[in-house]
This record gives sequence, structure tokens and C-alpha cells, in this order.
Amino acid sequence: MDADQLIDRRRLRRKLSFWRAAAIIVVLAVVGMAIYTASPDGRGGDQIARIEINGTITDDSKLVELIEDAEEAANVKAIVISVSTPGGTTYGGEQLRKALVKARQAKPVVADVRTLAASAGYMIAASTDHIVAGETSIVGSIGVIFQYPQVGELMDKLGVKMNEIKSSPLKAEPSPFHPATPEAEQMIRSMVLDSYDWFVDLVAKERDMDRPRALSLADGSIFTGRQGLENGLVDDIGGEPEIRAYLKERGVDDRLEMVKWEPRRENRDGWLPSVVGKAIQQVTGAPFSLSEEIGELGGGKLFLDGLVSLWQAGGNSPMTVEGGHQ
Repeated sequence: MDADQLIDRRRLRRKLSFWRAAAIIVVLAVVGMAIYTASPDGRGGDQIARIEINGTITDDSKLVELIEDAEEAANVKAIVISVSTPGGTTYGGEQLRKALVKARQAKPVVADVRTLAASAGYMIAASTDHIVAGETSIVGSIGVIFQYPQVGELMDKLGVKMNEIKSSPLKAEPSPFHPATPEAEQMIRSMVLDSYDWFVDLVAKERDMDRPRALSLADGSIFTGRQGLENGLVDDIGGEPEIRAYLKERGVDDRLEMVKWEPRRENRDGWLPSVVGKAIQQVTGAPFSLSEEIGELGGGKLFLDGLVSLWQAGGNSPMTVEGGHQ
């Protein structure tokens, strides 16, 4: 066998190896897609969606989209919102509330209060059809607060002065560098009370109370789950069994699996490597990624998700009206 024949045979062997690998990848991709769509992570099959709202509430568009996705999914028969939050920004709570109120028009939505649902956290819980809490869960803290620091005395000790030129007396007030004027305090108080009135009306409407009753509970007080049941802030004491019992009353099969929904993570490896890796992980039980291996096989050009342009700028966070438990 001469050298040319040997080279040709090696080239043919490489081509066959490549196409064998490609065929295996396609098969694994098909298997992976079947696993993906049938698994809880793939959000397949009739189910009850469980969405967690934990920590400080902010303007979280991904969480809002997740609620919207669960609302639109035909296989989701009900939504359970697991709440464990001391509150946060009123705007963040407002956006989540709007998503939940809209979802209630399509299917039952239940709040499962874990550790606490205070202030904006209670606003979210009250935006569902039914509130279930633990006996020692914390609910309430209905109110609004605006806080700002005062560092003027410290700056005086350091010998630092802050000079300002502004278009009108109330611009950038209240300031951390000097005490607020009566006019500035009145401006902020007016804003806080307006948000507070909105919050009280919301509680009165959602909890089927008259406004004086809601006002009596909206002095910032917090309550245990048992107290909340007595004063009308909670519908039931318990957990998953009580949630399923309520959903059964609403016509939802109480045997459906309760599946945890999370915002989908951005996949930098591309779609096919992820699915194939998931299929291998299901078979072997070990985490596996094909991004590097397939990239080398395809000369680094097989899976390109497109141009990426990133720009990150620093900046100061503005003061916000908070709905948190203080």
C-alpha cells in the first residue's frame, strides 16, 4: 500500500468518525428533547406551578414574566405563590400584584405564607385568591415608609461642606446633608400617605373588609398566622394539604404534582449542546457539558449564538419608598 492510499484511508476514517459523532449527537438531542419536555424542568404535563418570592422585593421583571408564563401555560391548572419576604419597594410589589390579579382571572392562585409576608409581601399575598399561613408565620405590617440618612454633623466634624445650587427649594429634598424643611417634610408625608391610602384600599378590597376595619389593622402591626386568621388577614392555617384541599374545591385535581417554577437561566452554550448534555446527565447521573467538546469538533463555529455587546455603567441608587417591615 503506497503513501497516497494510506493518506486517503486516514481521511476516510476521519470523515466516518465525524459523521458517526454527528449521528450520535442527533440521537441524543432527540432523546434529550423528549426528556426535557416531559420533565418538571421542562414544565411538561398537567401540574400545579409553585413560584417562590423570597427576600427583599424589588422591580423584578423576570419574576413577573414567570407568573405570566404560568398563567398562559395550558398545562398549569393552578399557581401557588410561596411567600417569605419582609417586603420591599412598593413599585416592585405593585408589579407582582398586577401579574397575580391577572393570573387569577385564568386559574386559581394561592399564597403559601412561610416565614413571613409583611408589608409589600402581604400586599402580594392579598393579591391571590386564598392565603394559607403557618400558625407562627408573620403577616401584616401594612404601611409605607420613606427613610433617608442625615450625615451633616459627621461632615462638619470632618470639615467637609456640601454646597448646592438648585432650581427650586424642593428640588432634591429631603437631603442627607441638612435637616428637611417643613415644606420638604410635607411633600414626602403627602407622598407616603397617598401610597398608604392605596395600600389600605387594596387590603379592604381583597380581604372583603370595610375601610375602617382595614385601617384598624394598618397601623404597622404584625400578626402571627393564628392572629391573622382571627382578624381576616389569612384564610386558613396549614400548608400543602390545606392548599390542595382549597384547590380541589376550585375543581383542580388534588393529585397533580406541585412543580417548582424558576426563571429560565440564560444558556451561553447554545440550545443543542445544552439538550445533549441534559440527555447524557439523565443517563449517567453526572453533570455534563458539550460546549467545549462540540466546539472543538466543529472547529469552534458550530454553535454561535450571535453577537454579544455588553456595557455596564456604575451609578448611585435613588432613595425609594419602601414597603418593608421595619
